[in-house]
Amino acid sequence: MRIPLGQSAAVGRTFINLNSAITLTILRTVEAGWALARGSPAVHPAADEVAMTETLRDAMREALRVHNLPWRKTMIVAPGSESRSQPGMIAPDGRTDIPLYLTRVYARSGEHDPHAIIECKRVAAGDAHLAREYVIEGVDRFRTGKYSENHARGFMVGYVLSGTPNAVIDGINSYLIGRKRLADRLELPQATGMPGWVSQHARSAPSDPVELHHAMLVV
Repeated sequence: MRIPLGQSAAVGRTFINLNSAITLTILRTVEAGWALARGSPAVHPAADEVAMTETLRDAMREALRVHNLPWRKTMIVAPGSESRSQPGMIAPDGRTDIPLYLTRVYARSGEHDPHAIIECKRVAAGDAHLAREYVIEGVDRFRTGKYSENHARGFMVGYVLSGTPNAVIDGINSYLIGRKRLADRLELPQATGMPGWVSQHARSAPSDPVELHHAMLVV
C-alpha cells in the first residue's frame, strides 16, 4: 500500500498522511478486535472506560493473528503511552489510548512516534454529558494539536453504552451545532466502503486540518 509522506508545517517533523487504503485497514482492525472484545466480561455498559480500551487493544492484537489479516506483520498495536504534542517538549502533555505503528511508515520516515492514534470514549444516546466529553476530551485533542499534531488523520472510538450509533451521532452533532461548530459535525464518509463517520477540523495555523474517523462500537 502506498504511504504518502511529506514535510509537515511543524518544522522538524514528518507529516504523516495515511491514504484511504491504510485508513480502512485501521478501521477494519478495530472492527475485528471489537468482535472478539465483546465476549469479554470486562466489556459491559457499566464497565470502566480504561478496562474496555485495554480489552479492545488486546483483541485487536488477537484479531491480527486469528484472522490472519494480510497486514498482521506490518501493524503494531502498542500500549497506551505518554505523548508530547510539540517537538522540544521535555514533559509529556498527553496520554494516548491506542497508538498504532506501521512498519512501512517507519521504514520510509524513521518516525518513532505513533503513526496513528485512536482515542476512546464512552457515549450513550441521549446523554449530553458524554457527548460533550466526546468532543471536549476527544475531538478537541486532535483539533488543538494535542494529539496527532503531525498527522493528517486521527481515529476515535465511541463505546455505545445505550441506544444506537446513529442516535449517539445525532447527540454529538447536536452538541456541536449548539456551539455553532457546524463545520465540525460528524458525517457519513464519501469514500465508498469506508465504515463509520468522518469529520473535518481546522487547526491553528500553520498546521494543516485534521480528518477524524469515528467508529461507534455497541457494548
